[in-house]
Amino acid sequence: MDTLRRLGPAASAEPSRAALTVVGSINLDLTAVCERLPAPGETVAGAALQRQPGGKGANQAVAAARLAGRARMVGAVGDDPDGGVLLRHLAAAAVDTTGVRRVPAPTGTALITVDRHGENQITVCAGANAEVSLEDVVFAPEDVVLCQLEIELDTVCETARRTPGFFALNAAPARPLPAELVDRCDLVIVNETEYARLPELAGAKLVAVTYGARGSALYAHGRQIASAPAQEAAVVSTVGAGDAFCAAMVLALAAGIDHGTALRAANAVGAHAVGDASSQPEFSPLAHYLPSPADGGTPSVGSS
Repeated sequence: MDTLRRLGPAASAEPSRAALTVVGSINLDLTAVCERLPAPGETVAGAALQRQPGGKGANQAVAAARLAGRARMVGAVGDDPDGGVLLRHLAAAAVDTTGVRRVPAPTGTALITVDRHGENQITVCAGANAEVSLEDVVFAPEDVVLCQLEIELDTVCETARRTPGFFALNAAPARPLPAELVDRCDLVIVNETEYARLPELAGAKLVAVTYGARGSALYAHGRQIASAPAQEAAVVSTVGAGDAFCAAMVLALAAGIDHGTALRAANAVGAHAVGDASSQPEFSPLAHYLPSPADGGTPSVGSS
């Protein structure tokens, strides 16, 4: 608990040090909210259009900054108006953007359809995310680093090799992973569908798997070592929930929180996220989502 309080925005022993460095994607989310998802070849009318900041990397960086006070983003956006808007949004959320490059390619864009139950379909146009570079990026031994797979796999592997400290991978969208990368990961985070598609994770040091309404579990070299139930929540959108879970899980484990408590806190953060239509919801400090002895060990889920 004390460690997590130090990670919160109210008390940082090192205000210049980001709690988490995220190397990954930054997107503009174009979201159509409709009654139901279209079938193949079908047109569904009556949707409402939303433009929001997104991208798995940016979602995770913003969540980490709101949970722990500060985060660092390494990525790329286009030298276009959308890129400028996304950079300003990251900075406003206390994310250090000095590692984000402006490149000639268009800013990455995600085309999202969300139905009234919060289920979604997503198509990602990589754009500038294909040009993420580690040039001039330095990782200190105390840095906690998180990647996803919405950027080039070579860049992810290079990040893993260059990270001297805690390295985590959100292996999404799922794709075959080199053995060198799996071996280097201190933590891999996937949902149950991705876990089934990535048999190479059976030998990974530590894998967190989310099961939606059935909660989450941790596996060490394929053996379950902890699990936690899902937190009840009214679902508005699931688009940013997995990213919020990732940020919370990495922060908790890197802070030395035990496996079961870390899972329960991350589940609570994810439950908070599904109740918000934004891909980058507001959060309370991470300590707020820890299990409380006063309520029998169940994390409280509240708004910021």
